[in-house]
Amino acid sequence: MNAMAPLLHLDRTLDELDPPSWPDPPADTTHLVRKVHALRRVPLRELRPADLRTLVSQHVALPYVAPLAVRLLVDDPLLDAYFYPGDLLLATVNIPPPVWALLPEVAEELRAAVTALPEPAYDALPRGAADDLARFSTRPSDAV
Repeated sequence: MNAMAPLLHLDRTLDELDPPSWPDPPADTTHLVRKVHALRRVPLRELRPADLRTLVSQHVALPYVAPLAVRLLVDDPLLDAYFYPGDLLLATVNIPPPVWALLPEVAEELRAAVTALPEPAYDALPRGAADDLARFSTRPSDAV
């Protein structure tokens, strides 16, 4: 997949880009499941940072969602998407390596943003975050 391909489809939804479309969730399901199902029906350009954090952390349509998250993180790695500064970053660096293999240019953009973080920035992150960031930034490029 071309790394820019997801950005060319900003008027489309994940249900359109990542078939099959998901049915409505069962009535008795959790708020998170209902939210993820609803987000799959939102045009990509309308997804907010908190939406991206939810989709990334739930591993939903990552080849389409990861480039959108990285686009935000390049400008503001410690973006507070919903819970705390850096929450989108931490969700994104924990995307499984096979997904990054599909998006090597996007992975390199994120790696550059992570390695450029000044050491004091780590102080604002939760315990263990530095390990996650180091694991991502030191992973060989062909194994991202």
